[in-house]
Amino acid sequence: MGLGLRGAGPQVLSHLIRAQSIIRFFVFVSAIWLSVGASVEAQTFRFGSIQIEGNTRIGDAAILQQAGIATGQTLSAGQVNDVVQNLQNSGLFETVSVEPRGNTLLITVVELPTVNRIAFEGNRRVDDDALGAIVQLQERRVFNPAQAERDAAAISEAYVQQGRVAARVTPRIIRRNDNRVDVIYEVFEGGVIEIERITFVGNRNYSDRRLRRILETKQAGVFRTLIRSDTLVEDRIAFDEQLLRDFYSSRGYVDFRVLGSNAELTEERDGFFLVFNIEEGQQFSFGEITVSSERADVDPDAYTDVLKLRPGATYSPTLVEAELSRLERKGQREGINFLRVEPRVSRNDRDLTLDVEFVLTRGPRVFVERIDIEGNTTTLDQVIRRQFRIAEGDPFNPREIRDAAERIRALGYFSNSDVNAREGSSSDQVVIDVDVEEQPTGALNFGATFSNNDGFGVAVGFTERNFLGRGQTLGLTLSTAEESERYGISFVEPSLLGRDVALGIDLQYSEADSSFANYDSSTFRFSPSLTFRTGENSTLSLRYTGRQDELLQRDSIVPGNVVLTEIAAGQQFSSSIGYTYRYDTRSGGLDPNAGVLLEFSQDFSGIGGDSEYIRTVGKIIGQRRVFNEEVTLRATLEGGLLAWSSGTNRTIDRFFVGPQILRGFEPGGIGPRDLSSPGDPDPLGGNIYVAARFDMEFPLGLPEEIGLRGGLFYDIGNLYNLDDVDLSGGNVVGQDGSFRHVIGFSLFWDTAIGPLRFNFSNALKKEDFDEEQTFDLTLSTQF
Repeated sequence: MGLGLRGAGPQVLSHLIRAQSIIRFFVFVSAIWLSVGASVEAQTFRFGSIQIEGNTRIGDAAILQQAGIATGQTLSAGQVNDVVQNLQNSGLFETVSVEPRGNTLLITVVELPTVNRIAFEGNRRVDDDALGAIVQLQERRVFNPAQAERDAAAISEAYVQQGRVAARVTPRIIRRNDNRVDVIYEVFEGGVIEIERITFVGNRNYSDRRLRRILETKQAGVFRTLIRSDTLVEDRIAFDEQLLRDFYSSRGYVDFRVLGSNAELTEERDGFFLVFNIEEGQQFSFGEITVSSERADVDPDAYTDVLKLRPGATYSPTLVEAELSRLERKGQREGINFLRVEPRVSRNDRDLTLDVEFVLTRGPRVFVERIDIEGNTTTLDQVIRRQFRIAEGDPFNPREIRDAAERIRALGYFSNSDVNAREGSSSDQVVIDVDVEEQPTGALNFGATFSNNDGFGVAVGFTERNFLGRGQTLGLTLSTAEESERYGISFVEPSLLGRDVALGIDLQYSEADSSFANYDSSTFRFSPSLTFRTGENSTLSLRYTGRQDELLQRDSIVPGNVVLTEIAAGQQFSSSIGYTYRYDTRSGGLDPNAGVLLEFSQDFSGIGGDSEYIRTVGKIIGQRRVFNEEVTLRATLEGGLLAWSSGTNRTIDRFFVGPQILRGFEPGGIGPRDLSSPGDPDPLGGNIYVAARFDMEFPLGLPEEIGLRGGLFYDIGNLYNLDDVDLSGGNVVGQDGSFRHVIGFSLFWDTAIGPLRFNFSNALKKEDFDEEQTFDLTLSTQF
C-alpha cells in the first residue's frame, strides 16, 4: 500500500517512517560515541537531572515511566540506548532523541498526532459503516502509521472476499492544527473477478455437473449481478472440499481424498478457472452388522433388534452415527447409565465391504454440573435448554451434546452457535458452554400481486419465527386482490408445557369470486392443532376445525340449478376433528438417493354444526436418483374420498382437481359439470378423486450457469361421484367419471427469485366438456 498526501501542506506518512529510521541511526551512532567515551570512565553515567522537551500531551512522569529510568540512576551506555528504544516502541512518538549534557540528560520527543477524523473515499460497493467496523484506528486516539497500513490491508481483504482481487486501499493524512490529523482511506474497488469455470480431475463415478451442485462456490451465471457465490473466496473453497468429502463418504467412498484445489486467472485476467483434484477410491457396502457387550449388565441380543442397518447397504458414516444414537437412547430408556457404544469397523478389501461391530461399553463416570448459555440477548434460556435431552445432574453423554448442538443450529435463530464441554469443579463434573449470536428472525413482505383470475391486489405478510424470544412463530397475512380477499393469523408454540409437542392455531377469513365457477363465497375458519413425533421419520397431527362458509350469487351472473340450490342453503357451519399422519424418508432415510413420503389424513365432521361427513385424503410419493444421480425419477399416487352423511353437500365441500394434482387442465377443468347454467357450465367437483403422476428430471446438456433442466411427465386422473347431492333441475354430465391422460414436457429454471417450472402439456384423453390448459408456470417444488 502506498502512502500519499492531500494538498500542498500534508506530510507523507512514509516520510515519517523514514525519519524515524534516520533518528534511530543517529541514536545508534551516538550510543557508540557514548560507549567509547564511557570506556574511559568505566562506561557508566549518572545524571543529576533529566530534562524532557517537545511533549505537550504526554506528561513528564509518563515519559519517564515509559523510558524506564529515574533521576540519579546509574546508567550504562547500553541502558541509555534502551531509553530510546523504550520510548520509540511505546507507539506515542514520531521521533525520540537522547542527548547527555553534562550532569543533565536531555530527552527530546515529537509526539504522534491524534486522529481527528476517519473517512473513506471511492467506496461504492461497501458502505462507510461496514468499513468503519474493519479499521482499528479510532478517532481521538494516537495516530499509528503501522496500524493505518494494517487497516488498509484489512479493507483490501474484505474486497477480496467479494471477488474484487484488484482492490487497492491507500491511507493518507491531512494535518490539522493542535497536532491532529484526518485519516483518509482512498479505495479503488476494481471489478469483480468471477469464477468462470469449475472442473474436477479424477472423478469417474460422478460428473462435473453433479459435483458442482454440491459446492457452495458457483460458476458465474446469468444472474451474476445478484449472486455473490460465484466469486473466489479461500475459506469457501476449504468448505467446498469438506462438502466433497461428506458427499463421497456418505456414498461409501471411504478412501476419498481431495488432493488439492487450484485457481488460475484467465488470460484476460477477468475470471478464474477453479480445479479440484480428487481421488475417489472404491465404493464400500456394509458387511456383517453385529452387537456385542463388554458390560455384564447389558444383554447385546436385546439391542440387536433396534438396528435398522442391513448388510449390502451402501456404507455411510451418517448411518453409523444414527445407529449409535439409537442404541444409546435404548440404554437411557432402560436406565443404564454411562452406556457408550463403540463402532469397530473391519475392512474387507476383496469384497469391498465393511463389517461393523457395535460394542456396548462403560463410559467414564461423569455428570453434567451445569449448562451455561451466553450471547442470547433476545432468545430466552429455556428455548435453548429444551434442545438438550439432559439436565444438570444427569450422566454426561458426548453424543447427546453433539445432537443438541445440531438442534440449536437447526432453530435458525442464531447466526453462530458453539456448544462445548469443559471440566467442571471436579474431574467427574462437566460444564457445557453454549455461546450463540442472535440474528433477525422476522420477515415483512409487502408487494403487489396480479392474477389472470383474481386481478390486481396488495399482499402483505409478516412472520416472526422467534416471537418475544420464546421460540414461537407468529404469522399475519393480508391479500386484497380485485376478486379475492384473504386475511389470516397463525401461531405455533413448538414446545407445549415443555414437551416435544407443537401447538398450532390458525385463523383465516376469505372472500373470493370463484375463478372457475359462477358463484362467490365467504369462509371463516378456526383450527387449533397438536403435532408430535411418533418415530424418527414420522409425525402425527391432531386438530379441530370449525368452519363457517356460504355460497353467494354473483351479480349479473346466473349459475346452474344445482349451484342455485346450494346457494339457497345459506350459511353453513361444520365442526370436525381430524388427524394427519406423515412419514418421510426423503432426507433422513437409509438411502440418500431414494425416499418415500406418505401422508394420510381424515376429518370427522358432526360434532355439532350443520353437516356430518368423513373426509379422507391420502398421498404417497416415491423418488430415486439414477444414472449417477443425474436423473431423478418420481412417482406420486393420491386420492380422496368424501363420505357424506347429513346436511347439504355443496360444491365448496367437495374435491376439485387442479393443475397441482392433474396437469394439463384448468382449475376445476375436469369432473362433473352442470350444463344448465345460462353462461359457462358450472364445475361441481366430486366426492372421489384419484390421480397418478410420473415425472423424470434430467440435464439438457446446456451450460450449467444457465440453470435450465428438463423434465417429462405423464399424469392420469379422475374426479367423479355426486352421491348425496341434490341434482334436481340440473343437466349434469360426468358423474361416473373417466380417466384423463396427459403427457408433457417441463423446463426447470433456477433463478434469483426462486425455481420456476414451465409445463407444456397435451391431453391424450379427455371429455368434451373438460377445459384444457396447455401451458402453466409455477414455482417448482423440490423433493
